[in-house]
This record gives sequence, C-alpha cells and structure tokens, in this order.
Amino acid sequence: MRGYVAARWRGVLTRAGAVGVLLLAAFLGLTPTGCHLSRAAYEEAKILARRQPIQRLVARDATPPALRAKLALVLEARQFAIDSLQLRAEESFTTFSQLDRDTLVLVVSAAYRDRLERKSWWFPVVGNFPYKGFFDFGEARRTADMLETDGFDVTVGASSAFSTLGWFNDPLVSTTVKADSVTLVNTVLHELLHTTFFAKGQVSFNESFASFVGGRGAEHFFRARGDSVLQRRAQADWHDDRLMGAFWERTAQEIDSVFARLPDSASAARIAARDAVYVRARRRLVDSIGPQLRTYPAGWVERVPLNNAVLLARRVYAERLDRFDSVYAASGGNIREAITRVIRAHKDSVARRDR
Repeated sequence: MRGYVAARWRGVLTRAGAVGVLLLAAFLGLTPTGCHLSRAAYEEAKILARRQPIQRLVARDATPPALRAKLALVLEARQFAIDSLQLRAEESFTTFSQLDRDTLVLVVSAAYRDRLERKSWWFPVVGNFPYKGFFDFGEARRTADMLETDGFDVTVGASSAFSTLGWFNDPLVSTTVKADSVTLVNTVLHELLHTTFFAKGQVSFNESFASFVGGRGAEHFFRARGDSVLQRRAQADWHDDRLMGAFWERTAQEIDSVFARLPDSASAARIAARDAVYVRARRRLVDSIGPQLRTYPAGWVERVPLNNAVLLARRVYAERLDRFDSVYAASGGNIREAITRVIRAHKDSVARRDR
C-alpha cells in the first residue's frame, strides 16, 4: 500500500512538473514579458560565453596596450572596493567580454505627461522597475513609439554596463571599457554596490546610493593611488552630479506644485502648466547651472530634452544625493563608514515599517 501511494504521488509530481515546464515555456514564448526575458537570457548567455580572465589578458603580450591599461585599472578598482569599501564583489569584473556592437543595451523610460508618475515594468524576483532595458534595439524603438502614441513622455538612452545583482559572474564588457578612467572606476564601484546591497522595489534609492558610492568612491580611489589629476576629475564629476541632482529635484518640486493647483481631470491645463515650468527650468539651466558645470560637454544644457520622462529618469540616479553626502560628512569623510551607515539605516527603517 505504501509503495502504491508513493507511486501515485510520484505520478502526480511528474505530471505537475510537466505542467510547470509547459507553463514556463508558454510564459517565455508567448507573453511579452516572457519574450523579453528570453531575449535577455540569450544575450546574457552570449556575454557569459565570451568571458576571458582579465588577469590573463593583462599578462598577454598580444593584448593592445590601451586595453591592457584599462583592464588593469578595473582589477585595481575592484580590489579597492573589496579592501577599502568592504563591498562584496564575488567574481564580478574578473572577466572580460568583447561585444560585437558599440552599444550594450538601450533603456526605455516613460512617464505620464499630466502627472509626475513613472510607467513601471514588473520583473520576477526584483519587482517593479521604472525603466526597461532592451538588447533588441528595434524592439526598444517600437516600444518607445508605442508609448508616445499612447500619450506618454518617453526617453531612450544607451547603457554601457549593467549588473545581474550577483546572480551571475558579471564580466566587464567592451562597451564599458570605452569610458575614461574616472568613469570606468565609478562604474565598477557603482555596480559592486548593487552586488553588495539592493533594496527590492526601491530603484531610486538603489541607483542614487550607487551613484554616491561610485562618485565619492572614485575620488578616494584616485587619492589612494596618488593620482591628483584624476582625483580632481572625480571630484568635479561628483560636484556636477550633485548640482544636476539639485536641479532635477527643484524642477520636480515646481511641477508638483503646479499640478497640485489643478484637478486631475484638467489634463490639458496640467500639461500646459508643466510646459511653462520646463521653459523656466531651461532658462535656469542655461543661465545659472550651465556655467557651474565642470565636466559636461559644451552645448549640453541647450540640447538635453526636458519632459517628465527625462526628469524622472535622471532623478532615479540623483535623488537626494545631498542626503548621502550628509552621512559621508557625519562619518568624517570615511566612505566605508558612510556606506555601512546608509545600509544600516535603511535596514532599520524597513524593520520599523514592517513591525
């Protein structure tokens, strides 16, 4: 009898497993999210398949000198993250993948035109994200066109790096290596912060925290390296990040203020009011902010589009950067202590909220 019952349960479990596989295949092959994840998995598999150990490439005479120098810098920044910042690196950035294109991924962000609210996409495990990355550039542009047709503000931008948050051994990719030395170190530290700590469903906090770690961390890295020139460049980058972060925040507050004076039903009036805010913001950006920027290219302040999607996308990476810098100042300029304090404070906040 016991064998008969066990056999019946094995049959049920086998059938249940078969049904699960069929449902998973249907999800991945037939639903938009499933197809998107399938393409991402395919592209990630290609990137992983092309991995070569960075140490070996650095030691190899055939490696072009410029690439060798960048790869050696990545290893140095990675070790700095482990030893000086106590970040968890796992095996990330120990390998390098040469891509067959100049752009790794296109990122689409969208927002409602009559309110400061992002359109979000849900993904398994990590939850809601206010942007969507595309390895299929045609799909990215089709998605952007469809969103604009549906009445959203949209922005599309290229990203040269990404993190799988510790799920895989993230390699350094050739699109990242093209960056200047300060940006490259910033990127390594930024991504390793994600590997170390990632608050589920809190993208703005995660990205802004990583921006702080990348910015301030790069400054400390080049100081420890004795490179005063690149240290000053890292300081200038962080100065600009904070300056632009404050600009985006002020603009968002002004738009929130005009929206608050108009009913939700007055969509056209709300859009006209926010357009007037953007006109004033552009003038402030050109006349006041632009002259203070140290690292942005000439003419950027006149060219950058201003709409709700751009505003919210920029704020994802620059929300209350002064908040992180205040922790840094309270830590006596000790970046490792500041990182520890921010993580501890966030965990304590979540624990209090969940009680």
